[in-house]
Amino acid sequence: MPLAQSSVIPFRQGEQGLELCLITSIRARRWGFPKGIIDPGETAIESALKEAWEEAGLRGQVIGEPLGSYQYDKWGQTLEVAVYVMHVESAAEIWLEATVRERRWADPETAKLLIGKDARARFLDAAIAAAQAWLALL
Repeated sequence: MPLAQSSVIPFRQGEQGLELCLITSIRARRWGFPKGIIDPGETAIESALKEAWEEAGLRGQVIGEPLGSYQYDKWGQTLEVAVYVMHVESAAEIWLEATVRERRWADPETAKLLIGKDARARFLDAAIAAAQAWLALL
């Protein structure tokens, strides 16, 4: 059985329009989104929000249902990641993993280039559509 993780694709309204927040992985320095293992007693959403805070210094709320999930192998086992969309309400200047990760805000097209063709890429169009719909309501 895969080990459960959750992730958020964070967004905000920037000066030029929709922006997505990406962070680097600690070792490979590849761009991605906050994610982590769902600890016992936590819901997937609670875990995703916790990871957004620890890894990117972001506070906000998950909107809608999960976009879906993807699997990958790490630590000799399979992990399954539920992917959510998060409206960012605040971004800390200093956060827990600020010394080991970069954080970058990017427009949707730049975010797609930074993510590349890995498993997370297939969620970007749905996340962008959900974010635009949410921002239109504000």
